[in-house]
Amino acid sequence: MRALTGARVFDGTRILGGHAVCLDGGRVAELVPEALLPLDVPREALGGGILAPGFVDLQVNGGAGLMLAEAQGVADLRRIAAVHARLGATTILPTLISDTDEAKARAIALVSRAAAEGVPGIAGLHLEGPHLDPRKAGAHDPAHLRPMTAADLDRLRAAAAVLPRLMVTLAPEAATEDQVRALSGAGVLVALGHSACDAATAARYVGAGARVVTHLFNAMAPMGHRAPGLAGLALADGRVDAGIIADGHHVDPLMLGVALRAKAGRGALFLVSDAMALAGTEAERFALDGREVRRADGRLILSDGTLAGADLTLARAAAVMAAAGAPVETALAMATSGPARVAGIDAGHLAPGAPADLVHLADDLKLRAVWQAGERLS
Repeated sequence: MRALTGARVFDGTRILGGHAVCLDGGRVAELVPEALLPLDVPREALGGGILAPGFVDLQVNGGAGLMLAEAQGVADLRRIAAVHARLGATTILPTLISDTDEAKARAIALVSRAAAEGVPGIAGLHLEGPHLDPRKAGAHDPAHLRPMTAADLDRLRAAAAVLPRLMVTLAPEAATEDQVRALSGAGVLVALGHSACDAATAARYVGAGARVVTHLFNAMAPMGHRAPGLAGLALADGRVDAGIIADGHHVDPLMLGVALRAKAGRGALFLVSDAMALAGTEAERFALDGREVRRADGRLILSDGTLAGADLTLARAAAVMAAAGAPVETALAMATSGPARVAGIDAGHLAPGAPADLVHLADDLKLRAVWQAGERLS
């Protein structure tokens, strides 16, 4: 056993002062007041800051120069997961944005194999599309968007049986309530997104089993005082958890604060990176379905200025939320215990028996170090 000392400890819910985190192999052994730590336990002094669970990111489209759709084998998934772990996200859902049936089948098979082989950090798969509203395509190629068929439903239910976790983002315009009910019954985490639906429609789909809204405010109808839409429903309905891209570009910081206050006590508001192939690299551009995406002032954009994913880590997202008014504990929970609970993943908390996935942050939430399964990565 060894102990990490000298930092405040965020356990997934609260910040503890004067505590050490004791690790035993790849698991947390205990959290103990430093004054009670036996003298013979080896210590690593961290010199201040905050020690927190590793981040949990439910929307990772790519990294290390690759999109998930470009992954040809488990080694590529390992590369993507490893680069995000070094950025602090020790648990991820690799995310396939709308693509062909062949690409979807390949992603399902690869993630299933990676999970079976114990690739660190791979907790399941997120399929964002192709069953979305073309009017709210965003950076998705409209050529791939289409309604869900009976065959699609069967394939998704079969995928849920072989994956540790399957999240599917769909639009009410492209799937029926019965299909959502069937997916939910098969253990799929159903999210609503890329939709112009109104609040009443969204409420019906929540009643059918949808439980998440994908990147709140983005690729959905604007929230109005007489037309709250999907965004308004997400903020008001306690059955719904909502992901949000807190980079200051996708959502204005003022609206981040509004969402934070509106969602308090009404389900989770959690952070996602919406990371693309450029994550963890110094590259300035990459190709998405034959279209160039480039880095520009902290954004990723297509040639027409459309946002195409985000140039973001969860450490920076948590700092942006703190600047928007979130208490530090809330901002950290939005990147750790919140998304872990949403997806039913054993991560995002520090307690005896929990995975020894940790991040060390400066007081301003800049990333200092990462441990995954007890091994220091940076």
